[in-house]
Formats: sequence, C-alpha cells, structure tokens
Amino acid sequence: MKQTPDEKKIQEKMQPGSITLEGFLGNDNRHYHEIIEEDLHLLNNLGITKEQIADKLQDITDQAFESYDGIITLENGAIVEYVSVRGKVVSPFSGQKPSPKGFVKYYDPQRKISISWCPLNIQMIREFGFFEGKGSPNRLDPDLIFKLFFA
Repeated sequence: MKQTPDEKKIQEKMQPGSITLEGFLGNDNRHYHEIIEEDLHLLNNLGITKEQIADKLQDITDQAFESYDGIITLENGAIVEYVSVRGKVVSPFSGQKPSPKGFVKYYDPQRKISISWCPLNIQMIREFGFFEGKGSPNRLDPDLIFKLFFA
C-alpha cells in the first residue's frame, strides 16, 4: 500500500519516542489504517459506533473532572478518578488540537477490571476510530469497552 506523505508522517509520529515515550502502536506492526479498520469492523459487529464510545468515555471523564476531589463512584459501583497533569499532548493525526495531559482511572470492583484513558484517547476514537495498537500500554480494547459500558 502506497502511503501519502501525510500518512507517512502520521505513522512516524505513532512510533515510540516521537510524541510519547511508548508510542501509539505497541507491538502491533500493522499500519494504523489496518488497526482502525479491524476495530471499526468489530464495533460494527457489536452494533455500536466510535462516537457512542467516545461520548461514554467523555461523560465519565467530565463527571470525574467536575467532582470536588476528582474521584467519583458511579451508579454501578465503579470508582473513577481524574488525575490532572499539567500541559498538553498533541495527536499523531494532522490538524488536531492538543489535548490535556490528564487521565482517568476506572475501576469496577465487582468485575475486578481496571482501565485508564486520557482526553487524547477520546479524541482519537471519536475522530478516527483509533483505539491504539495491540500491545500499546494505552490501548483501549473496543470489545472490553463494549462489555463494560454497553452490554
């Protein structure tokens, strides 16, 4: 597959040490287009959209951010903490505005499941359907997100 100059820049920015220490691809050697295509296919099979996932993650993020101490307990018993980090991080995708560096820690004590995400994850999911590559420490598995919030 022949890449455009823009696509080549994006793929380079996703590598470790370019924007973030770990990068965005993990040990996934596929092109980011292939990663997105597989994840969007999974979402289609699950009957959910990338926008619905981004909306849910944003809603939880906003609730935690707006709480007095950054920690909330959701109706399902999950504990959510917003950790604010000074500064912004840029997206590997061209033309995106920088996102706050803060992150959200979500823990469901009944299922003993813990995940975390940052505002940049929400932006990349909403705009591109990019959940990061397999093996990335910041990958949000779309199947797990579906099971946690929509099943």
